[in-house]
Amino acid sequence: MGQKDGEKWTAAVDLQPTIPKSDGLLLNMDIQSPLKTIHFIRGGEVVALANVPPSRTLLEVLREDLGLTGTKEGCGEGDCGACTVVVGEAEGGRMSYRAVNSCIKLAHSVDGQALWTVEDLAAADGTLHPAQEAMVQCHGSQCGFCTPGFVMSLFGMYQNHVCQGRAITRELAQQDLSGNLCRCTGYRPILDAAQQMAALPTVAVDEADMLSKLELLTKNRQGLEADLAYNAPRTLAGLLAARAAQPDAQIVAGCTDVGLWVTKMHMQFNHVLDVTRVEELRRVEHYAHHVAIGAAVTLADAFAALVADRPQLQAFAQRFAGLPVRNAGTLGGNVANGSPIGDSMPLLIALGASIVLMSERGHRELPLESLYTGYRKNLVAKDEVLAWIKVPKPVPGEMLKVYKISKRYDDDISAVCLAIKLQVEDGKVLSASVGAGGVAATPVRASHTEAALTGRPWSQDTVRQAISALRAEFSPISDMRASGAYRSEVLGNLLQRFWLESQGLQQINLESFVLLEEAS
Repeated sequence: MGQKDGEKWTAAVDLQPTIPKSDGLLLNMDIQSPLKTIHFIRGGEVVALANVPPSRTLLEVLREDLGLTGTKEGCGEGDCGACTVVVGEAEGGRMSYRAVNSCIKLAHSVDGQALWTVEDLAAADGTLHPAQEAMVQCHGSQCGFCTPGFVMSLFGMYQNHVCQGRAITRELAQQDLSGNLCRCTGYRPILDAAQQMAALPTVAVDEADMLSKLELLTKNRQGLEADLAYNAPRTLAGLLAARAAQPDAQIVAGCTDVGLWVTKMHMQFNHVLDVTRVEELRRVEHYAHHVAIGAAVTLADAFAALVADRPQLQAFAQRFAGLPVRNAGTLGGNVANGSPIGDSMPLLIALGASIVLMSERGHRELPLESLYTGYRKNLVAKDEVLAWIKVPKPVPGEMLKVYKISKRYDDDISAVCLAIKLQVEDGKVLSASVGAGGVAATPVRASHTEAALTGRPWSQDTVRQAISALRAEFSPISDMRASGAYRSEVLGNLLQRFWLESQGLQQINLESFVLLEEAS
């Protein structure tokens, strides 16, 4: 990009819109819509990119427009991690670092942020970053295709743990690398590398300098959001006004689902409305009887808030998706999307969560399960946005468990998800709340099963009757993930597992497996 020594801003790259074709016809895209120039910090310099179409992914910009081919394209759907990069932004006066999938992240979403790719880690003299050197020392790379993605996840781990004086355990390494797949090494040497990083000479980001540059970048960008093809309002009032003005704009948050529409379905959008910059919706607010999670709160932060109230959700939170997906996706986006196999909704239904829809006309609140009217359809009006998810606090005597059944333990989509919450007192079920996913066209409440449990003794006989009710309550379809008969059978089996666990039986699921600290 031809930058001179000492120059603080790279030359702007003018990217003419690339409009894909479908069956020989141009897809509808209003190329006259104004396109703001994207500014982000990379390698300590401000990069400026002009005329980037709103549907262009970050991976496309990195590889095709900036020539940064170290970031690889593998699956194109956020599953393999070969495209992992790290984004940074200021949060509470400090830098936050998140490893994300660039293949499904829209390029405009990094406007005003810092970005690291695998090309940015080594020092000017060629000295490798600890994330790279540890991979070399531990022989963590074979064919090498996945290696840049692993290195970037390690870099994010390094910044969030080693640089903060926290140790990287074997278990933590496995959790933070859950979004990266490797078909060669068997993972042991890569886990070794994660732990080896702390033993190498420390290399730290100059956070004070980075925060200063990000602050300057934000000031220079104020007032430039409105009336653009990619609009990212910073206030709730601005978001609601933009929604009213452009009711047909595609709302995006982390793009962990919408990104697939771009990469797999080749969809293009005339206008995009990004909710992730809205300050009010980036908050988690705690009240006496509930926690309110803003629609722009990442899945990682949203689950952290839920786990703080209910520690038993920790294992499920880690299995929800790989870390790069949880770092980018939002709880509000998962709920609004309403996929029948979206894992957060069965849990939230069981917890009795409600959602708040807002527009310039006002707001309304309804139970989460009442939001959906059919497959990928909901009650959100054209001028409304889903703003908040309200989750009740735990009550005395509450028993809660959520089960995710998938072909792969980590980083996979559920075939069945079942969440069960009971309030039991003196051996009697005072209340029951059961949410299910993967068994109907929408996430659903198992109301017949709840009725079979409520007011009954918490006993094997009650559970047997509830199992029959649960298996009869839905008519699941058969698809690539499981047959309908399997799903029905598993629903009952999971309720039986819940009963057994409530009676103290342990070691009956993979959650009880503990990864040894020392490699065998």
